[in-house]
Amino acid sequence: MNKIMCALIGVSFAAMGSSFTTAQETSAAEMTGPPAVLQIQREFLKPGKAGVIHDRSESNFVQAMAHAKWPTHYFALNSLSGPARALYFTPYASFDAWEKDRAAVEKNTELSVALERAEQSDGDLLSSFDEAVLQYDPDMSYHPPAGLGKIRYLEITVFKIHPGHGMDFRSLVKMYVDGVGKAGMEDANWATFEMAYGGGDEYIVMSTDKSMADIDKSNADGKKFRDALGEEGMKKFSELEAASVESIDSELFAINPRQSYPPQSWIDQDPSFWNAKPIMASAAKPALAKDKKAK
Repeated sequence: MNKIMCALIGVSFAAMGSSFTTAQETSAAEMTGPPAVLQIQREFLKPGKAGVIHDRSESNFVQAMAHAKWPTHYFALNSLSGPARALYFTPYASFDAWEKDRAAVEKNTELSVALERAEQSDGDLLSSFDEAVLQYDPDMSYHPPAGLGKIRYLEITVFKIHPGHGMDFRSLVKMYVDGVGKAGMEDANWATFEMAYGGGDEYIVMSTDKSMADIDKSNADGKKFRDALGEEGMKKFSELEAASVESIDSELFAINPRQSYPPQSWIDQDPSFWNAKPIMASAAKPALAKDKKAK
Protein backbone atom coordinates (compact mmCIF):
# COMPACT_ATOMS: atom_id res chain seq x y z
CA MET A 1 0.00 0.00 0.00
CA ASN A 2 2.30 2.69 -1.27
CA LYS A 3 -0.20 5.42 -1.92
CA ILE A 4 -1.13 6.83 1.46
CA MET A 5 -4.85 7.50 1.58
CA CYS A 6 -5.84 10.61 3.45
CA ALA A 7 -9.42 9.46 3.62
CA LEU A 8 -11.02 12.62 4.90
CA ILE A 9 -9.56 15.16 2.52
CA GLY A 10 -9.85 12.82 -0.44
CA VAL A 11 -6.22 12.86 -1.55
CA SER A 12 -3.17 10.85 -0.67
CA PHE A 13 -0.37 11.73 1.64
CA ALA A 14 1.55 10.26 -1.27
CA ALA A 15 4.36 11.76 -3.15
CA MET A 16 7.82 11.39 -4.49
CA GLY A 17 9.08 8.21 -3.05
CA SER A 18 11.92 9.71 -1.26
CA SER A 19 14.08 6.87 -0.19
CA PHE A 20 17.26 7.33 -2.09
CA THR A 21 20.26 5.03 -1.95
CA THR A 22 22.84 7.19 -3.63
CA ALA A 23 26.27 8.77 -3.46
CA GLN A 24 25.99 11.93 -1.40
CA GLU A 25 29.51 13.19 -0.93
CA THR A 26 32.16 13.65 -3.58
CA SER A 27 33.47 10.35 -2.26
CA ALA A 28 31.85 7.20 -3.58
CA ALA A 29 30.23 6.36 -0.24
CA GLU A 30 26.54 5.51 -0.43
CA MET A 31 23.80 6.18 2.06
CA THR A 32 20.38 4.64 2.40
CA GLY A 33 17.07 6.21 3.29
CA PRO A 34 15.80 9.73 2.60
CA PRO A 35 18.53 12.36 2.20
CA ALA A 36 18.83 15.24 4.62
CA VAL A 37 18.88 17.67 1.69
CA LEU A 38 17.10 17.15 -1.62
CA GLN A 39 17.60 19.39 -4.62
CA ILE A 40 14.81 19.31 -7.19
CA GLN A 41 14.89 20.82 -10.66
CA ARG A 42 11.76 21.04 -12.78
CA GLU A 43 11.70 21.35 -16.55
CA PHE A 44 8.37 22.35 -18.08
CA LEU A 45 8.31 21.15 -21.68
CA LYS A 46 6.99 22.86 -24.77
CA PRO A 47 4.12 21.06 -26.56
CA GLY A 48 5.47 18.14 -28.58
CA LYS A 49 8.91 18.21 -26.91
CA ALA A 50 8.43 15.40 -24.38
CA GLY A 51 9.05 11.69 -24.93
CA VAL A 52 11.82 10.54 -27.25
CA ILE A 53 12.91 14.08 -28.14
CA HIS A 54 13.56 14.93 -24.52
CA ASP A 55 15.14 11.52 -23.81
CA ARG A 56 17.62 12.18 -26.58
CA SER A 57 18.53 15.59 -25.19
CA GLU A 58 18.87 14.29 -21.65
CA SER A 59 21.17 11.51 -22.79
CA ASN A 60 23.87 14.19 -23.03
CA PHE A 61 23.68 14.68 -19.29
CA VAL A 62 23.80 10.96 -18.53
CA GLN A 63 26.75 10.44 -20.86
CA ALA A 64 28.69 13.30 -19.28
CA MET A 65 28.18 11.99 -15.77
CA ALA A 66 29.17 8.47 -16.76
CA HIS A 67 32.21 9.73 -18.68
CA ALA A 68 33.36 11.70 -15.63
CA LYS A 69 32.55 8.78 -13.33
CA TRP A 70 30.88 11.38 -11.15
CA PRO A 71 30.03 10.07 -7.65
CA THR A 72 26.84 12.11 -7.18
CA HIS A 73 23.81 10.42 -8.70
CA TYR A 74 20.36 11.67 -9.67
CA PHE A 75 17.15 10.27 -11.08
CA ALA A 76 14.43 11.61 -13.35
CA LEU A 77 10.65 11.62 -13.18
CA ASN A 78 8.22 12.32 -16.00
CA SER A 79 4.74 13.61 -15.21
CA LEU A 80 1.66 11.45 -15.74
CA SER A 81 -0.68 14.20 -14.54
CA GLY A 82 -0.68 17.98 -14.66
CA PRO A 83 1.54 20.00 -17.04
CA ALA A 84 4.13 18.10 -19.10
CA ARG A 85 7.30 18.29 -17.05
CA ALA A 86 10.38 16.40 -15.91
CA LEU A 87 11.76 16.44 -12.38
CA TYR A 88 15.37 15.72 -11.45
CA PHE A 89 16.22 14.75 -7.86
CA THR A 90 19.73 15.06 -6.49
CA PRO A 91 20.07 13.97 -2.84
CA TYR A 92 22.79 15.12 -0.45
CA ALA A 93 23.76 14.22 3.09
CA SER A 94 24.02 17.89 4.01
CA PHE A 95 24.24 21.41 2.60
CA ASP A 96 28.00 21.13 3.03
CA ALA A 97 28.02 18.04 0.80
CA TRP A 98 26.06 19.96 -1.84
CA GLU A 99 28.55 22.85 -1.71
CA LYS A 100 31.50 20.49 -2.09
CA ASP A 101 29.87 18.81 -5.08
CA ARG A 102 29.26 22.18 -6.77
CA ALA A 103 32.86 23.21 -6.17
CA ALA A 104 34.15 19.93 -7.60
CA VAL A 105 32.06 20.38 -10.76
CA GLU A 106 33.39 23.90 -11.24
CA LYS A 107 36.98 22.64 -10.98
CA ASN A 108 36.34 19.93 -13.57
CA THR A 109 36.65 21.93 -16.79
CA GLU A 110 35.63 19.10 -19.10
CA LEU A 111 32.46 18.37 -17.15
CA SER A 112 31.59 22.04 -16.70
CA VAL A 113 31.83 22.68 -20.43
CA ALA A 114 29.72 19.61 -21.13
CA LEU A 115 27.10 20.85 -18.68
CA GLU A 116 26.83 24.23 -20.32
CA ARG A 117 26.63 22.71 -23.79
CA ALA A 118 23.87 20.36 -22.71
CA GLU A 119 21.95 23.15 -20.99
CA GLN A 120 21.94 25.22 -24.16
CA SER A 121 20.62 22.33 -26.24
CA ASP A 122 18.08 21.19 -23.68
CA GLY A 123 16.83 24.72 -23.13
CA ASP A 124 15.31 24.78 -26.62
CA LEU A 125 12.78 22.15 -25.48
CA LEU A 126 11.63 23.99 -22.38
CA SER A 127 8.92 26.54 -21.72
CA SER A 128 10.17 27.22 -18.18
CA PHE A 129 12.49 25.92 -15.48
CA ASP A 130 12.70 26.23 -11.69
CA GLU A 131 14.48 24.79 -8.66
CA ALA A 132 13.74 24.05 -5.03
CA VAL A 133 15.64 22.68 -2.06
CA LEU A 134 13.94 20.49 0.54
CA GLN A 135 14.91 19.22 3.99
CA TYR A 136 13.86 15.82 5.28
CA ASP A 137 11.64 15.61 8.37
CA PRO A 138 11.85 12.08 9.85
CA ASP A 139 9.26 12.83 12.54
CA MET A 140 6.59 13.34 9.86
CA SER A 141 7.60 10.32 7.78
CA TYR A 142 6.56 6.67 7.91
CA HIS A 143 8.60 3.61 6.90
CA PRO A 144 10.28 5.10 3.81
CA PRO A 145 11.93 2.36 1.72
CA ALA A 146 15.71 2.08 1.54
CA GLY A 147 16.04 2.56 -2.21
CA LEU A 148 14.26 2.98 -5.50
CA GLY A 149 15.75 0.07 -7.41
CA LYS A 150 12.39 -1.61 -7.98
CA ILE A 151 10.19 1.49 -7.82
CA ARG A 152 8.41 2.65 -10.96
CA TYR A 153 6.05 5.44 -9.85
CA LEU A 154 6.22 8.27 -7.36
CA GLU A 155 3.25 10.17 -6.02
CA ILE A 156 3.94 13.73 -4.95
CA THR A 157 1.62 15.79 -2.78
CA VAL A 158 2.38 19.39 -1.89
CA PHE A 159 0.65 20.75 1.21
CA LYS A 160 0.59 24.53 1.48
CA ILE A 161 0.12 25.45 5.14
CA HIS A 162 -1.87 28.33 6.62
CA PRO A 163 0.55 30.82 8.21
CA GLY A 164 1.05 30.10 11.89
CA HIS A 165 -0.49 26.61 11.73
CA GLY A 166 2.59 24.46 11.36
CA MET A 167 1.96 22.73 14.69
CA ASP A 168 -1.61 21.91 13.65
CA PHE A 169 -0.24 20.25 10.53
CA ARG A 170 2.22 18.24 12.59
CA SER A 171 -0.65 17.10 14.80
CA LEU A 172 -2.59 16.12 11.69
CA VAL A 173 0.31 14.01 10.41
CA LYS A 174 0.81 12.37 13.82
CA MET A 175 -2.86 11.48 13.91
CA TYR A 176 -2.60 10.01 10.45
CA VAL A 177 0.45 7.97 11.39
CA ASP A 178 -1.39 6.57 14.41
CA GLY A 179 -4.41 5.74 12.27
CA VAL A 180 -2.32 3.94 9.67
CA GLY A 181 -0.71 1.85 12.41
CA LYS A 182 -4.04 0.95 14.00
CA ALA A 183 -5.51 0.07 10.60
CA GLY A 184 -2.68 -2.39 9.93
CA MET A 185 -1.77 -0.77 6.61
CA GLU A 186 1.50 -2.72 6.41
CA ASP A 187 2.69 -1.45 3.04
CA ALA A 188 2.21 2.23 3.86
CA ASN A 189 5.31 4.37 3.36
CA TRP A 190 6.07 8.02 2.85
CA ALA A 191 8.76 10.58 3.48
CA THR A 192 8.01 14.20 4.35
CA PHE A 193 10.16 17.12 3.31
CA GLU A 194 9.85 20.76 4.30
CA MET A 195 10.50 23.48 1.74
CA ALA A 196 13.83 25.12 2.59
CA TYR A 197 14.33 27.31 -0.50
CA GLY A 198 12.29 27.98 -3.61
CA GLY A 199 8.80 28.16 -2.13
CA GLY A 200 6.67 29.16 0.83
CA ASP A 201 5.38 27.37 3.91
CA GLU A 202 5.00 24.00 2.23
CA TYR A 203 5.49 20.32 2.98
CA ILE A 204 6.13 17.80 0.23
CA VAL A 205 5.05 14.26 1.08
CA MET A 206 6.33 11.42 -1.08
CA SER A 207 5.35 7.80 -1.53
CA THR A 208 6.43 5.03 -3.90
CA ASP A 209 4.62 2.47 -6.08
CA LYS A 210 6.16 -0.61 -7.67
CA SER A 211 3.21 -0.72 -10.05
CA MET A 212 -0.13 0.99 -10.50
CA ALA A 213 -1.73 -2.01 -8.80
CA ASP A 214 -0.29 -0.54 -5.59
CA ILE A 215 -2.47 2.53 -6.14
CA ASP A 216 -5.58 0.35 -6.48
CA LYS A 217 -4.70 -1.42 -3.24
CA SER A 218 -4.16 1.80 -1.31
CA ASN A 219 -7.50 3.16 -2.49
CA ALA A 220 -9.19 0.03 -1.17
CA ASP A 221 -7.51 0.56 2.23
CA GLY A 222 -9.21 3.91 2.82
CA LYS A 223 -12.04 2.32 4.81
CA LYS A 224 -9.54 0.66 7.16
CA PHE A 225 -8.19 4.06 8.06
CA ARG A 226 -11.63 5.56 8.70
CA ASP A 227 -12.62 2.58 10.83
CA ALA A 228 -9.39 2.84 12.82
CA LEU A 229 -10.00 6.48 13.73
CA GLY A 230 -13.71 6.13 14.35
CA GLU A 231 -16.32 8.87 14.12
CA GLU A 232 -14.83 11.14 16.78
CA GLY A 233 -11.33 10.66 15.44
CA MET A 234 -12.39 11.55 11.91
CA LYS A 235 -14.10 14.69 13.22
CA LYS A 236 -10.87 15.79 14.93
CA PHE A 237 -8.92 14.89 11.84
CA SER A 238 -11.21 17.11 9.75
CA GLU A 239 -10.79 20.02 12.15
CA LEU A 240 -7.00 19.80 12.06
CA GLU A 241 -7.01 19.58 8.28
CA ALA A 242 -9.21 22.66 7.94
CA ALA A 243 -7.10 24.62 10.41
CA SER A 244 -3.71 23.80 8.95
CA VAL A 245 -3.96 23.14 5.21
CA GLU A 246 -4.50 25.99 2.75
CA SER A 247 -4.21 23.91 -0.43
CA ILE A 248 -3.23 20.44 -1.68
CA ASP A 249 -1.82 19.38 -5.03
CA SER A 250 -1.27 15.67 -5.69
CA GLU A 251 0.43 14.40 -8.87
CA LEU A 252 1.68 11.10 -10.28
CA PHE A 253 5.10 10.61 -11.88
CA ALA A 254 6.93 7.74 -13.57
CA ILE A 255 10.65 7.13 -13.15
CA ASN A 256 12.49 7.49 -16.46
CA PRO A 257 15.68 5.39 -16.44
CA ARG A 258 16.88 6.91 -19.73
CA GLN A 259 17.08 10.34 -18.12
CA SER A 260 18.59 9.09 -14.85
CA TYR A 261 22.10 8.55 -13.54
CA PRO A 262 21.37 5.95 -10.83
CA PRO A 263 23.76 4.39 -8.31
CA GLN A 264 24.98 0.87 -8.99
CA SER A 265 22.92 -0.53 -6.11
CA TRP A 266 19.71 0.38 -7.94
CA ILE A 267 20.97 -1.05 -11.21
CA ASP A 268 21.86 -4.33 -9.51
CA GLN A 269 18.29 -4.70 -8.22
CA ASP A 270 16.74 -4.49 -11.71
CA PRO A 271 19.32 -4.31 -14.54
CA SER A 272 16.74 -4.68 -17.31
CA PHE A 273 14.97 -1.52 -16.18
CA TRP A 274 17.87 0.75 -15.26
CA ASN A 275 20.02 -0.36 -18.19
CA ALA A 276 17.36 0.64 -20.70
CA LYS A 277 19.09 1.38 -23.99
CA PRO A 278 19.74 5.13 -24.13
CA ILE A 279 18.40 7.23 -26.97
CA MET A 280 21.58 8.90 -28.07
CA ALA A 281 21.76 12.51 -29.13
CA SER A 282 22.99 12.72 -32.69
CA ALA A 283 26.53 14.06 -33.07
CA ALA A 284 26.46 15.47 -29.57
CA LYS A 285 29.34 15.53 -27.13
CA PRO A 286 28.76 14.17 -23.62
CA ALA A 287 27.07 16.68 -21.38
CA LEU A 288 25.22 17.14 -18.14
CA ALA A 289 23.29 20.05 -16.78
CA LYS A 290 25.21 22.21 -14.37
CA ASP A 291 23.00 22.16 -11.27
CA LYS A 292 20.76 19.59 -12.69
CA LYS A 293 22.54 16.46 -12.17
CA ALA A 294 25.81 17.26 -10.63
CA LYS A 295 24.97 20.12 -8.32
